[in-house]
Amino acid sequence: MSLKINFPKAQVFLLACFCFGIFSEINAAEKANLSAGVAKVNITPQTPIPMSGYGSRKDPFQGVHDDIFARSAVFSDGTKKAVLLSVDVIGFSHSYWEKTTKRIENETGIPQQNILLAAVHNHAGPVTRVYVRTDSPDVLSYCNELEDKLVTIVSEANGNLRPVRIGAGAGECKMNINRRAQNAQGEITLGRNPYGPCDHTAGVVRIDAADGKPIALLINWPCHGTVTGPQNYLISGDWPGATSRYVEQQFHNSAVALVTAGASGDINPIYGPHIDFVERKSYSFAVDAIGSILGQEVIRVSNEINASGNCAISSSQKVISLPRKKDKTNLLQPEEDINKGVDIRLSVLKIGNIVLAGVSGELFNEIGKQVKEASPYKNTFVVTHCNGSSGYIVTDKAYEEGGYEASSTRIESGAEKAIVENLLAMINDL
Repeated sequence: MSLKINFPKAQVFLLACFCFGIFSEINAAEKANLSAGVAKVNITPQTPIPMSGYGSRKDPFQGVHDDIFARSAVFSDGTKKAVLLSVDVIGFSHSYWEKTTKRIENETGIPQQNILLAAVHNHAGPVTRVYVRTDSPDVLSYCNELEDKLVTIVSEANGNLRPVRIGAGAGECKMNINRRAQNAQGEITLGRNPYGPCDHTAGVVRIDAADGKPIALLINWPCHGTVTGPQNYLISGDWPGATSRYVEQQFHNSAVALVTAGASGDINPIYGPHIDFVERKSYSFAVDAIGSILGQEVIRVSNEINASGNCAISSSQKVISLPRKKDKTNLLQPEEDINKGVDIRLSVLKIGNIVLAGVSGELFNEIGKQVKEASPYKNTFVVTHCNGSSGYIVTDKAYEEGGYEASSTRIESGAEKAIVENLLAMINDL
């Protein structure tokens, strides 16, 4: 005897949809291929050496307000691997990038073109360019030690790979401001310009372990690390360090918070740089205020992100050479030639539909916004001070207006179009 049950067509359709949904979820879970590992190390110098960021500071640092760190995240899609390094220093020369990333490639097998070595551009950290103090064995020793630590934490993160899900989102933090201010004579000087363009976007990438708990957050916000100012002689992570500290504490230090500087060649924090912030109480107030306010927005955005584990990794790098201003010889790096153009390394790392677009220089925020708005990927974040140091990269308009950045750049007018077109071409190729 057989039993036959007749379902209404509507019920059959709904049942089919339900089963299809279940099998689709199972299939998606089976396709989840992304894994990641993270690591973190203290890079606070133990011997007083000169600080970076202000030419007026000649003496070594006199103490430590808060420790500085390097953080790494290694990603694998089963076929390709990639690395993001966030380091609480002002920057890395092209030669330092070349040497360090080559060591990483040799020790981990991760190719140089898949590595983003990004400095947070903190002005309260130690010198990282040996040629600034060529007669200082302590500086050379620190730079060598830092290189060793960067290689070590990438190897450690690579050894900690586990299945993850990743997602991205963006919020807003208005603790930054355009710094190209007009004086009474109509000249552009360093100050605070609330009428000037300023990108307040706080980009967030969340990386979750299989249990749904975050193991890392990537934070991208456009702002100079200059809260503490030129009178400060205490080592500090400035607002990037405070932001990482705040976010990591919210996750009971079970997650690593990697900060990167967005396009901020013309953007400063609303607090500092000012002598008032040298006094320790005010110093802590200003640094921690920005860190906690940005950190709170990062947490809010993070809670709204939907993560996925089915992500492929692709990457690209290229060096473009732009015409050099002939009157700037004092800003040369050791490997540069006054008779040649200025090299800018552009790097693009794509994980799923998340794009990190790296530039080896101090990019004006308007240029960064053009890249993000024209990118075919909603979650595109511009990472500056990435894979080398090419100095200020300003808009064509800034050359006409003048000011510190236009005077300091080593590049002739025209960089704006070159950066935007090349980065977008690289993103589209991926």
